[in-house]
Amino acid sequence: QVQLVESGGGLVQPGGSLRLSCAASGLTFNRYTMGWFRQVPGKERDFVAAIAWNGGATYYADSLKGRFTISRDNAKNTVYLQMNSLKPEDTAEYYCAAAQILYIVTVTRRYDYWGQGTQVTVSS
Repeated sequence: QVQLVESGGGLVQPGGSLRLSCAASGLTFNRYTMGWFRQVPGKERDFVAAIAWNGGATYYADSLKGRFTISRDNAKNTVYLQMNSLKPEDTAEYYCAAAQILYIVTVTRRYDYWGQGTQVTVSS
């Protein structure tokens, strides 16, 4: 049974930082592209970042480049999202996802497994 478990969300002030983690189990982690998405109530789930199976390639939503960094540790079956200079508009539920593809994908329908999400709230 595949499980993706996100952690690290919470309340942070504008300009602050958070690091999200997503621990995967039940799959061969280094055969999956990993992605982060976010969603606010009433809107579609949006792509945030993705990283290829070996960490050799990353891709970000244009609006997030320079503030967010995705990384992975295949020895720990974990993917991370470092978020800096957070803004109130970054407030959302953040989801990690796994796609059994050896290249970057950015659309939700290409991802096979999803975590339950972790809430990030940016507010003073």
